[in-house]
Amino acid sequence: MNSKKRGTEELPPSRFDKTSREVWLEDRYDLGEEPSPSTQFFWEDSKSVLTRNKSPDIPFDASINPYRGCEHGCIYCFARPNHSYVDLSPGLDFETKIFVKKEPAKLLAEELRKKKQALAPITIGTATDPYQPGERVYKNTRSLLEVLLEFKQPTAIITKSSLIQRDTDILSEMGKLGILKVFLSITTLDKELWSKLEPRAPAPVRRMETLRKLTDVGIPTGVLFAPVIPFINDFEMEHLLEQASLSGAEAAGMVFVRLPLEVAPLFEDWLTRHFPLKKEKVLKVISEARGGKLYKANWGERMRGEGNYAELLQKRFSICIKRFGLTKRRELRTDLFAVPSRYLLKKKKSEEFLPGLFPE
Repeated sequence: MNSKKRGTEELPPSRFDKTSREVWLEDRYDLGEEPSPSTQFFWEDSKSVLTRNKSPDIPFDASINPYRGCEHGCIYCFARPNHSYVDLSPGLDFETKIFVKKEPAKLLAEELRKKKQALAPITIGTATDPYQPGERVYKNTRSLLEVLLEFKQPTAIITKSSLIQRDTDILSEMGKLGILKVFLSITTLDKELWSKLEPRAPAPVRRMETLRKLTDVGIPTGVLFAPVIPFINDFEMEHLLEQASLSGAEAAGMVFVRLPLEVAPLFEDWLTRHFPLKKEKVLKVISEARGGKLYKANWGERMRGEGNYAELLQKRFSICIKRFGLTKRRELRTDLFAVPSRYLLKKKKSEEFLPGLFPE
């Protein structure tokens, strides 16, 4: 994996580190060798696989992220600061040290088995991509989908990976039942920009092909134009959404670039390396749309921004989705949910010996 570049080679300390470290280039790698380390994977034990959301500006109540960290290396990823909680850098560590949730399907089945009715749609991939390269080996996402189909639990998936096509056997069944929708995140159609912005994610053309292939087998799809970055990809909005519509998408979303905590300096460094002449005006517009800061976490504003630029983006987006027919808001069925008999039998047998082990 050393032959493929990363989103960043920087290893900034996490915000919890008390010690500041300065790394010399000569210490990082030998001259003539690729600087990027190979990806490492670690098991992560969890008591629950579901994360509950209480934020009023996010349209889902429960989510699942099968992996912590993401090899795609998108420089703008708002999930990078999460690596600070495990004493790792939100920079290169986030892309090269990936934590794999242990037995997520078993944990999910245990949680769903206790329910008498479906949860509001569970969203997979809200922080890191559920179909990042490691999924080819660990198959966490596929195992989760098998459980979700078995319980007929409504589900939404967000990904930028064409690897999702591997699971069309499960996804098409969920689509027929009306319990699934898939959103492909597409940030740019420009191959050169993609290689700098999302170095290990599938190419834009592959994502458009994935939209079409999923649609062709009856899976409802949408597109996320995210994130929108001033002077970098904002001018692509109309063309990108038109192409997504032609590829079968029936809905669309948009998110203004978010630069929380350690993401801001990493993004600034990325601009210095790739767009030095645009850096000042890019940061100026972002700051103006964030009340004079590079990021504000206010509910209702963090996804959209504020001020003239943000308002213009929203107007353009509103016109686009109407023009290209990307306004369908599909409601997923919840009436099909049922606990499979094998889980009911397990509960009954266990309660004969350990009453109260499986509380309602």
